[in-house]
Amino acid sequence: MSDPQGPTPCDPPDSATPEPPPGTVDASGSVTVPDSLGRSFWRVWVSSGLSNLADGVLKVALPLAALRFTDSPVLVAGVAVALGLPWLLCALPAGALADRVDRRWAMVGANVVRGAVVLVLALGLALDVGSIWLLYAAAFLIGTTETLYDTSAQSILPQMVHRDRLSRANGRLYAVELTTNQFVGPPLGGALVAVSVALAFVTPAALWVAAVGVLLLVRGRFRVNRTGPPTGIRADIAEGLRYLWSHRLLRSFAVMVGVSNFATSAAFAIMVLYAVGPDSPMGLSEPAFGVLLTATAVGSLLGSFVAEGCERWLGRARSLWLCVPLFALLVLVPGLTSSAWLVGAGFLVGGVGITVWNVITVSLRQRVTPAALMGRVNSAYRLLAWGTMPLGAVAGGLIAEFLGVRVVFLSMGVLMLTLLVPLARMDEATLAAGESTVEERGTV
Repeated sequence: MSDPQGPTPCDPPDSATPEPPPGTVDASGSVTVPDSLGRSFWRVWVSSGLSNLADGVLKVALPLAALRFTDSPVLVAGVAVALGLPWLLCALPAGALADRVDRRWAMVGANVVRGAVVLVLALGLALDVGSIWLLYAAAFLIGTTETLYDTSAQSILPQMVHRDRLSRANGRLYAVELTTNQFVGPPLGGALVAVSVALAFVTPAALWVAAVGVLLLVRGRFRVNRTGPPTGIRADIAEGLRYLWSHRLLRSFAVMVGVSNFATSAAFAIMVLYAVGPDSPMGLSEPAFGVLLTATAVGSLLGSFVAEGCERWLGRARSLWLCVPLFALLVLVPGLTSSAWLVGAGFLVGGVGITVWNVITVSLRQRVTPAALMGRVNSAYRLLAWGTMPLGAVAGGLIAEFLGVRVVFLSMGVLMLTLLVPLARMDEATLAAGESTVEERGTV
């Protein structure tokens, strides 16, 4: 299928003029890698920004809407559980589907469906027939479509960008995704809820429609050509799981991210109770809570631009080790102080660590995974990495209910710091050896 040294360029439709492949070979046999990331990438970049702006609005709108129906930590945390549960239930089928269909059309379909879901939710809230159970149902459906969208979006990138430009491309994607999802979206969501809860859900629907329009401008075919006899979904899923679990480096990173996401989800599932309202420890208003969350986005934006430099100057292994204490501050600082300024500073520093980690590990995963397995390996990885999020949200709600919210923050911060132990055994040689395995195994 694809050359081990680079991704397979997408096949354009008959009526389209093909764009240059990610890398070209001259007469001497050397590979020339263009500096440009290509028009298709930048269109996906714009679409991703619009989609993540919608996600950012919902990140604040859903828990704030839940506060209108309950003040129970467990029930409020249930929104995060419903949003993350599809990563446990639907991630693997979504990955198999992303390897069977055109990945661009999978992204289009996912955005159309979740746009329709939030419109129904907005209508229910406008007619005053909303309930916490309606929020749970909407969050679950949004999370389900998100599994397909995110898996397809990560899987399509190596079809557009040469492997030597993946870190740069991922850095640019994280810049727009995190800026819109965490910097612009949360305060916008808080402001919209203050005006009208229904408006806070109509807006994401409009943004997803706009994202679909931009995706339709992307030229090319992004369906992987499958070889061999036809197989069923179950066999496809098993093949992706086997590849991930047999690759020691991918397996290790998936488990580590799962631990980190468990801790982060536990803390942020109850963050709204700690931060919002005159009787809360932080005493913030709803719009101010949205602004607080943008501190993470500021750090994430910085991280997206320094990640490539960190790889080059510090090396990947040392950079990953340094990321852990940085993103642990996300949950440790609220456990130590209720000062909005200090919590915001912890969020900012944590955002840098999260994004540098993501750019390095996602780029590595895209390099070592064969094109025909990309969707299934990405979904299996995210099942391990993201499937812990609803479990973390449940744990956070229960700990807060019986021991208090500060205990959640402190215990989860300590849990995140334990990741330093396995990372201490990784060096540049370990990472390089892990990347070489794709050449030894060949491609599918």
